[in-house]
Amino acid sequence: MPYISAPTVVSSIASQSDADAFRTLNEEWISRLFTLEEEDRAVLGDPFGRIMGPGGDVLLAREPDSGTVVGCVALLAYPDAVFELAKMAVTPDAQGHGIGRQLIAAAVDRARALGGARLFLGTNSKLAPAIHLYEKAGFARITRDRLPVADYFARADILMELK
Repeated sequence: MPYISAPTVVSSIASQSDADAFRTLNEEWISRLFTLEEEDRAVLGDPFGRIMGPGGDVLLAREPDSGTVVGCVALLAYPDAVFELAKMAVTPDAQGHGIGRQLIAAAVDRARALGGARLFLGTNSKLAPAIHLYEKAGFARITRDRLPVADYFARADILMELK
């Protein structure tokens, strides 16, 4: 079924079915392009405990009429008001309709609302459309030594921070 372009509604996850949609969207693209790591499984399997509990959030983009989840993004909280934009995914049918841009903007706003002073992300050079979206949203590339966390995903060959 082709995606009909309409403004989506972005909101925090609130139910187990929301958590399942978040997990399914991310497992699909990570498994297709990379290897699903233990940390992926842990975070995707328990977003309420692993993301929301420590002070982060998971945002879902839904079709306004049906409520169908067509995209997601997570904000992982770290000490010192640092947040990571992570686990962003948009269904293949919904890609190219501005949903990724809407999710990034909502995540930036949410990180600020949660008191974030620094927002970073890790991505991969295979994900050129996502990198373009991040750059348009104001993220700039940083070196690994500027990363505010240790033991970061090996698949992240591009690191960025919101300017």
